[in-house]
Amino acid sequence: MLRPRGHKSLDANRIPHRYTAAKMAMKDLLKADDIKKALDAFKDAESFNHVKFFEMVGLKAKSAEDVKKVFQALDVDNSGFIEEEELKFVLKGFATDGRDLSDAETKAFLQAADKDGDGKIGIDEFEALVHG
Repeated sequence: MLRPRGHKSLDANRIPHRYTAAKMAMKDLLKADDIKKALDAFKDAESFNHVKFFEMVGLKAKSAEDVKKVFQALDVDNSGFIEEEELKFVLKGFATDGRDLSDAETKAFLQAADKDGDGKIGIDEFEALVHG
């Protein structure tokens, strides 16, 4: 299958390992109890609300520097962006048992964050979304 130049496809086998590393980074920045409560609050399909989630995990109260560390942990392919394919698995970045976002939730999340319309979330867009 041909892919556009510069396109990186996520290898499903790499996702769990990378999100395990992300979870370890989250543990240093956020409280495990807050993460669990937030994941439990949005465990049902079509229930995800990024504004409430970021508040519940304590990310909204963190510095821009800490939010950018979280972004880097969620950027699975280290491209400098969180693409739609990565965004679907964003809750796994907070805990390995986090659910996948639905296609509708993923698109809504992307639309809320992608201010320049390039179809992906940059580090500054992510920080603005969290603190917005």
